[in-house]
Amino acid sequence: MTFTPPVPPYDPTDKSGFSYETVLKRWPIILTSVIDRVNRDSNNLHAKLGSDPAGDTIIQARIAEGKKIIEHISKLKYEMARDREMPEIPDDGEPSVAIFNAELDALRRDGGRNTWFKAPWLFAECYLYRLLRSYFVQTEHWSAYDPFFAQKLDTFRGSAAVVLRASAMYFLLASTLQEIGNEKDLLSNGAEKLKILFEEMIQMCLWGNATDLSLLTHLTSEDMADLQAVGRDAQERRKTFILRDDKDSVWECIRGMKDGRIDFVLDNSGFELITDLVFSDFLVTYTPYVSKVVFHPKLIPWFVSDVTPPDFNATVDALCHVDFLKSNALAASDTKGHLASMVARWRAYLADGTFALSVPRSTPLGGGKGQGTNAEFWTTPYPYWDMETRANALWGDLRQSGLVIFKGDLNYRKLTGDVKWPAWTSFEEALGPLAGSFPLVSLRTNKADVVVGVNKETAERLDIEDKKWRVDGRYASSFI
Repeated sequence: MTFTPPVPPYDPTDKSGFSYETVLKRWPIILTSVIDRVNRDSNNLHAKLGSDPAGDTIIQARIAEGKKIIEHISKLKYEMARDREMPEIPDDGEPSVAIFNAELDALRRDGGRNTWFKAPWLFAECYLYRLLRSYFVQTEHWSAYDPFFAQKLDTFRGSAAVVLRASAMYFLLASTLQEIGNEKDLLSNGAEKLKILFEEMIQMCLWGNATDLSLLTHLTSEDMADLQAVGRDAQERRKTFILRDDKDSVWECIRGMKDGRIDFVLDNSGFELITDLVFSDFLVTYTPYVSKVVFHPKLIPWFVSDVTPPDFNATVDALCHVDFLKSNALAASDTKGHLASMVARWRAYLADGTFALSVPRSTPLGGGKGQGTNAEFWTTPYPYWDMETRANALWGDLRQSGLVIFKGDLNYRKLTGDVKWPAWTSFEEALGPLAGSFPLVSLRTNKADVVVGVNKETAERLDIEDKKWRVDGRYASSFI
């Protein structure tokens, strides 16, 4: 049996909620950006016609398919704005079609709630990205295409302000780790020093979640740089915005391991993924507690910026690229060397299994038809409290982990079911049947209405003083 919470889900019928703004404004912007990207790439193909007559037939077929994709998305955008019924996902050969369509049917029978503004927000948002995927996977020439890939990589590499400021953080941490590595004799008796560094690392990893391309539809590169400023001074200023900080309990959990395994259920690619890798590097290189880290990506383009296997590879590769290093001319040469050494270590860890994806790194978008991997669960609409019943093999695998770190807002929404819990509901209650299954921690900056584990007085005060505290990314929490 699946779990039924005692409170209803968030849905866009509440015009005062963030879900209404999402359907009305954010999703149309995201769909328009996909149309623009496909159109831009189709125009680039047009420019190639005639340069290779043997390849013109394929180019023309790809252009025709791109036009069809644009037509599908334009129709979707039109129907969404008019609260039309959400169409069934066609049988495109990739996972979860029956899951989404069965839920659509259940919503239809439940008073016609299978429309864009009436469906539960969490389901509708997951459904949107799965439907988008179907438009591409049904083609011959666009099935491996991620319409958000260029945006993800450009956000990471394209802005000088963002890259330089973010790089300062990388260099600082790489240098700090290098110094520790040269003091092995102190490390055996340096538990307190390790804890201090752990606290800096986990806060860096927490605030690395502040940027999310599915939410930040109007920000400039300077705004992004401000959000990505997770250096020591920025972290100190932000401590007052951490509404719940269980870092001491997280550290005690990690200290109880010996050659333990930690799992990261990933969120955003690029900058946030780098902070996850740096934190992982610290745990396996400089503590005696952790010997393996498993990273769990999404198998399809998901919520714009979530990590797919190709994203994971591209993000690591970007740090090794000579142009990336040249862009950091303000950094000292020895600091560049520390960064290069750290990334080389990550590559070695990936080669020997110390770092591992939950699927092969070569996994294509979609996961490979018919593969049936555990990773398929992450792109279903199910809340995580249904994991034992809906994805028992994944649930069993995570029970082998010493600690599962769930990154970001969507994972938090799925952990808590994205329902209208009072903000002072305990995290354990909000987890439902998942509570106690395995040690877990959620690192999340607030970017959706659902919030739990906050003192009642604090929550009520913030509701009066700051109407956006639940959704604008300025507040954060770490729960275990």
